[in-house]
Formats: sequence, C-alpha cells, structure tokens
Amino acid sequence: MTDMQEQQDDMQAVKALHDSYSRLTAEVGKIIIGQNAIIEQIIVAMLAQGHCLLVGVPGLAKTLLIKTLAEVIDLRFSRVQFTPDLMPSDITGTEIIEDDHSTGSKAFRFIKGPVFANIILADEINRTPPKTQAALLEAMQEHSVTAAGVKYTLEEPFFVLATQNPIEQEGTYPLPEAQLDRFMFNLWLDYPSREEEELIVKNTTSPLAAKLDKVLSAEDVIAYQQLVRRVPVADNVISFAVDLVTRTRPTEESSPQFIKDWLRWGAGPRASQYLILGAKTRAILSGRPMPDIDDVKAVARPVLRHRLVTNFNAEAEGVTAVEIIDKLLTD
Repeated sequence: MTDMQEQQDDMQAVKALHDSYSRLTAEVGKIIIGQNAIIEQIIVAMLAQGHCLLVGVPGLAKTLLIKTLAEVIDLRFSRVQFTPDLMPSDITGTEIIEDDHSTGSKAFRFIKGPVFANIILADEINRTPPKTQAALLEAMQEHSVTAAGVKYTLEEPFFVLATQNPIEQEGTYPLPEAQLDRFMFNLWLDYPSREEEELIVKNTTSPLAAKLDKVLSAEDVIAYQQLVRRVPVADNVISFAVDLVTRTRPTEESSPQFIKDWLRWGAGPRASQYLILGAKTRAILSGRPMPDIDDVKAVARPVLRHRLVTNFNAEAEGVTAVEIIDKLLTD
C-alpha cells in the first residue's frame, strides 16, 4: 500500500471516528446528564491508551458513567471496591488446588480476578494499603499479571479508571507521586447545574429505562488506538508541549519565578508524552487530521494537575496546582 493510500485510509478512519464519537456521546447522554467534558476526557484517555484517576464526592454517577461507557462500546466491565482488607490476589486472581478425577491427582488452577476485563473501575483506590494498590498499578503498566511464575496477558483494550473521594481522608493511603504519574489524566467531577440536577431527578425517579445501542466494538477501539499513534504532529506543537512541561520544574533556568516560589517538584517526561497523545486524540475526535497548540492547552489541566507538587509557600497562600497551570498557560 502506498503512503498516499494509507493517508486516505487514515482520513476516512478519522471521519468514521468523529461520526462514532457523536453517536457515542448521544447514547451515553441517554443515561448520564451533563458531565460532557469528563466523558470526552475519559474517551480521549481510552483511545490514547492511558488510565484515569477520577476525583469527586459520592453520588456524582462515577460508576454509572463507566458502566454506561462500557456498554455502548461493548467492553467487559469490572468493578473493584477497594477496602483496607483487600488483598492483591483479590484483584489479580488466585490459584486453587483442584482434583483431577481422571487421574486421581491434584493440580493448581489459576482463577482470574476482576482485573481480567476491558474497563476496570477501581473504586476509592486510596482506601487500600500500598501493596494492594501496587498490584493494580503493575497490571496498568505491564498489561499483564504474574502468578506463581506464570505470566498472563490482559485482554486489550485495557483501561483503568480509579476513583478517590476528596472529602474523607481518615483511614486512607494516598497514592505516592511515582504511582500517580502512571495515570494519564486526573479528572475532577463537579456538581451538576440546577437544570441538570432537575433532569437527573426526573429521569432517575421514573419507571422508564433507556435502551442503549452498541456504537463501537473492542476491535474498533484497538484500531482507533493504533490510528492515534499514526496521527502526525507539527514540530512547533511538540516544542510547545515540551516547553510547557519543562517550565513546571523549579530547577530549570527558564522556569518563571512563580514556579520556583510555589513548586517543590514539576512534571516529568511522561507528562510531555501524554500532552501530545491527548492532543492527537482530541483532534481526531473533532474530525481534524492534526492537533494544534490549543489541543495541548485543552488537556494540560488533567495531565499536569497530579504531577505538580506544591511547596509550603503555595499551601500557605492557598495556591492550587490548577491555578499554577492556568498561570503557566497565560504567562
């Protein structure tokens, strides 16, 4: 196949994805009222082969949103409620001894855990000790699970969405910065507007149940993930992304004074990679063949929010990571 033919095929794929995205958001909208930006960002992360950390108070339909997405994309969904007594094997799976009736001998058999699905909802991930957190984070990074020396490859596509409650901090185990860095996006859910809340109450207290249609298959998602990787990016867009990330580091000479005043640590190279992957995905979801600087700016908040470590000065002045990101983007 010639390069010209490949480009034409990719352009057709971009148009098909744009059309599918419109239908997908319409289907999700039958169940989920509002939260359009969150839905877009979750789909961006999924197609960019990243994972999301979702922060929001209880009752904002985080679980329902993910279940609905899994249904309209025809993916296997699994939910794990993280608790202080959860063990790594409760996530990855465990070996049991089974009797072989034909031979009379005993043999080990691996029973797969809930991590063997396409979309994993890790509910309140900060409620479980680091050892159990690490079991999930290893699967996120390697897309595989090792048990008794045997490696089991997870089925693609594989996407983890972990949630945290920002209010209750007692009895929690906050994720270390190095583990937070494995999440592509950190998304914050806001309360719905007055009009949206009225519509939510009306829809959820009636006997009518919306019927959802499948929009994408697992094979479609994998094909679009590969398409994202082939999307070309102009050098000036890459330079902007790398420059933005570099300027978050207090030790860099080019960093503004407010970065040196307010930050203890800035973002690493993974942030630059995710800015570009997010920009690429956002562009083709909009039906455009290439991302621009505005696409990078649009994903800067969820990519950088959990990668900037503020110092005592920022905390004393009440300055948040998001305010620092916004100041960087307008500086």
